[in-house]
This record gives sequence, structure tokens and C-alpha cells, in this order.
Amino acid sequence: MPTPHERDGPPRARIPERAARRYTEEALRLACTLHIGGHAPARPGEELIRIGEWCRAHGHAGDRYADGDLIQSFEAKVAALLGMPAAAFMVSGTMAQLIALRIWCERAGTKHVAMHPTSHLELHEERAYAHLHGLQATLLGPRDRPTEASDLAAFPERLAALLVELPAREIGGRLPAWDELGRIAALARERGVKLHMDGARLWEAREGYAPRSFADVCAHFDSVYVSFYKGIGALAGAMLLGPADFIAEARVWRRRQGGTLVQLHPLVASAAMRFDDQLAKMPAYRRRAREFAAALAAIDGIAVEPQPPEVNLFHVHFPVPAAALTAARDALAAQHGAWLLQRAAPGRLSCCSSTEIYVGDNLLALPDAVVVPLFAQLLQHARAVPRQ
Repeated sequence: MPTPHERDGPPRARIPERAARRYTEEALRLACTLHIGGHAPARPGEELIRIGEWCRAHGHAGDRYADGDLIQSFEAKVAALLGMPAAAFMVSGTMAQLIALRIWCERAGTKHVAMHPTSHLELHEERAYAHLHGLQATLLGPRDRPTEASDLAAFPERLAALLVELPAREIGGRLPAWDELGRIAALARERGVKLHMDGARLWEAREGYAPRSFADVCAHFDSVYVSFYKGIGALAGAMLLGPADFIAEARVWRRRQGGTLVQLHPLVASAAMRFDDQLAKMPAYRRRAREFAAALAAIDGIAVEPQPPEVNLFHVHFPVPAAALTAARDALAAQHGAWLLQRAAPGRLSCCSSTEIYVGDNLLALPDAVVVPLFAQLLQHARAVPRQ
């Protein structure tokens, strides 16, 4: 098995080239008036104004190095909702999860952890777990399905922790079946392996386990990370939850990693002021995702995975290369002011591509009669793009 450093692969595209492409793409996106995925983009400064007005209306003063009424009350609120003993606000999920794994590894006396092959820590964080903390990660189980207890059972080596993502974003927002999740937790306890949840989309995942509560889901885990900028729509920020002694140690690691900023309250307020309203929308997001996925799947040549979606996130597959799909997206954005997808990824075959659809406020406000024909046009345009 290759080491984390060997899995780093060749250097990525030069940063100036990537930055230039992203700048051009972002300008085109912001010029559009119709957006499919996620929530409506805020106008410059709008979020900061909302934060200030909300803090003033509710009498919230700024914290000082994470010590303040707003941050502490929000930590307590989320901990109670998730049925966890304690919580610490973090500036990012990357920081939160590295801290969690580092603590569990130090307590276990081994630096060996396991995670799904599509884990965010493996694919999108430059393998910080290895480079910053010296951890060794085993990619457990096949790529195309969620983690199962059989994957852990088949791995004989000692592990400090197993990270399970709910839902698994890179495979279309899929979840382990409820009974399977229980089997994973039971086997982890039996083996002395701490079970950590990558709950970046836990707010969305619970709908797939309804009517079970957030606390019911989290009861399987020793530690949990949640995000506030995805489904909740805040500026940024995350939270790490677990036993009180674990969180006390996490606060020390947060300071060591530069995450205990002199003031965190703008990030906390951005999450806290919309938290309840966004959670209340999650059932509607999932219902809309299922409706929209069924409508897209009726377009000849388009496939949806999984079908039906398990949460308000799913993948759409196109029989055209990613470059052609991107060119078609940009053409429709320029012609119709419609931003249909954020990224076209290469498919399993070179002639195919896929994209992620995250259903949020935007699609709640858009009927299929408006949106579905645009995706039919997208495929038609992509098929007409000359192959390189």
C-alpha cells in the first residue's frame, strides 16, 4: 500500500493558472441571475451588515479568544441538540478533524487511523493528517459504497480511530443503512477503535435517517464534527463535539494550530442567526432533491446517482467529456444568465462526466418547468462541442 506521501502524486497545476481560471469562472457565475445549486449568493458586504444588525438586536458583544456569551451559548446549544457532552467552535473543519484524530491517536498510543477512500482528508486537504501530525491512514473498503462493518472486520491491524462521513459526498451523498451504522459502532467499540463522524453534512444526513434525531445518529460516535457554511450557509466555521475531557484537550490543540482567534464572534453569529431556520428547511430540501432528480433522469442521456437521492445531494452523469460540459455551462451562463453547475468532473470513462447537485434555497424557488429544460439544453450544447 502506498504511503500518504507517495499518494501525494505529481504537483498540481501552477497556482497562478488555477487562480486565473477561477477568477474568470467566478465572474461569470456572479453575473448570472439564476442559480441551481445551494443558496443565493450574497451581495458584497450584505452578510457583514446582517451579522452586525443581528448582534446589535440581540445584545451580543464580541468574544475574546473564544471566551464570550455568544460563542459559549451556541456551543452549548449545538451540543444539546446532538446529545454530546461538550463542544468547541472551530474556524474550519480541516482543523477540527485533524485535532480529533490527533487526540484519539495520542490516547491510543498509535498513529494509525482509517477512513473511506473518498474522505475529504485524503482527497482535498493535501493529506495534512500525515504532513502535519505524522498520522498513517488506511483507506478502508471500496470507493463506490459507504463504509461497512465488514471493512473494519477485515482489517486486522490496530487502529486508533475510524472516520465515517455522513453522508459520503464523493459517492453521491450516500449513507450507511441505519442497522449497518449500528454494526460499525458496535464493532468499533469491541475493537477499542474510536468512531469519529465527518458530519460536514450531518444536518442533511439526518433526513435520510428520519424520524431518528440528531442525538440518535451521534450516539453511535465518540466524536463529531459539523460544518456551518454548507447547509447552514454561514460565512465559515465548524464545531467539534465529544466528551468534556476530549473537548478540553481540543481547545488546547485549537490554540496550538492558530485557531483561537482574538475574535470569533462574526463567524459564530453568521451561523447562530440562521441555524434554526436552516435546520427547519432540511426536509423540504430532501423532498425537492428527489423531485428534481426524477425529472433530470427523464432526460435521455442523463443518469442520476443514487436514485432516488438519500439526502438533498446527488450526482448527475452526462455522456460527454468534462471539458465539453464545462464549455456548455459557460455558454448557457453567458446566453441565459443561468449557472447550472459548479464543477464538471471526469467520469469513470473519458467520454463521460459528472457533477454534484446540492439542493438548497435556490431550487426550492425554481420549478422543474424552468430548470429541467435548461439541463436538456446543457447536454445538447455539450454534445455539439468539438472533441479535442
